[in-house]
Amino acid sequence: MSHTVRAALVQASWTGDTESMIAKHEEHAREAARQGARVIGFQEVFNAPYFCQVQDVDHYGWAEPVPDGPTVSRMRELARETGMVVVAPVFEVEGPGLYYNTAAVIDADGTYLGKYRKHHIPQLKGFYEKFYFRPGNLGWPVFDTAVGRVGVYICYDRHFPEGWRQLGLNGAQLVYNPSATHRSLSSHLWQLEQPAAAVANEYFVAAINRVGREHYGDNDFYGTSYFVDPRGRLVGEAGSDKEDELLVRDLDFDLIEAVRQQWAFYRDRRPDAYEGLVRP
Repeated sequence: MSHTVRAALVQASWTGDTESMIAKHEEHAREAARQGARVIGFQEVFNAPYFCQVQDVDHYGWAEPVPDGPTVSRMRELARETGMVVVAPVFEVEGPGLYYNTAAVIDADGTYLGKYRKHHIPQLKGFYEKFYFRPGNLGWPVFDTAVGRVGVYICYDRHFPEGWRQLGLNGAQLVYNPSATHRSLSSHLWQLEQPAAAVANEYFVAAINRVGREHYGDNDFYGTSYFVDPRGRLVGEAGSDKEDELLVRDLDFDLIEAVRQQWAFYRDRRPDAYEGLVRP
């Protein structure tokens, strides 16, 4: 019997406040559920603007605990209401001075399964993330959900192949990659990296980008979110480069095993020869 998972993602422009931003995503999630989706993911720090365009201590105010903060608690209610697995990226505060770029993973019954913390933290013009976030310290967890094994890799992480591979070794079938990347910096790479990662690691990837301009800087977030299969092919069309959009796509998880049998990349790995990759 075919194992098809109907999956969704949301790319969204900043509304100006947290309440309306969360409400927008909740409505998209309800629509996805009406369309039969069983899992949905949101963009990087989905409940806030991309404040990392500037360095300002006032923006620490966007941070909240995970899982007991207001946004993740609300997302747990949303998962229960819709019966969907929810991947919810937020700005996390663990304790005084301990901040992370985090995604909570919530099962379809509202159970909090755990979180992923972004490992690779940029410090570039318009992306001053080291001012806010510590590097992730929870490894590359893959979560057993109602739809299968789901992992997360956040934005700048996607430039580093090691984490993609570890998610595959940990059994991921679908990896959400919530992002905030702007037009002049990486649009070429956006078309290359996630399909290449899907091929190299033989799983599905959901690539999510914000859309529009925000008043904290000049970044022009270009959307064009998409799902890509283990052969590197887009599943349906990519999203708009200017407008908010909900994408709902059917993912044939049987393709994962078929590709792994055909291409056998995991069989032919040589971890005995890779020692130099982890030397400082």
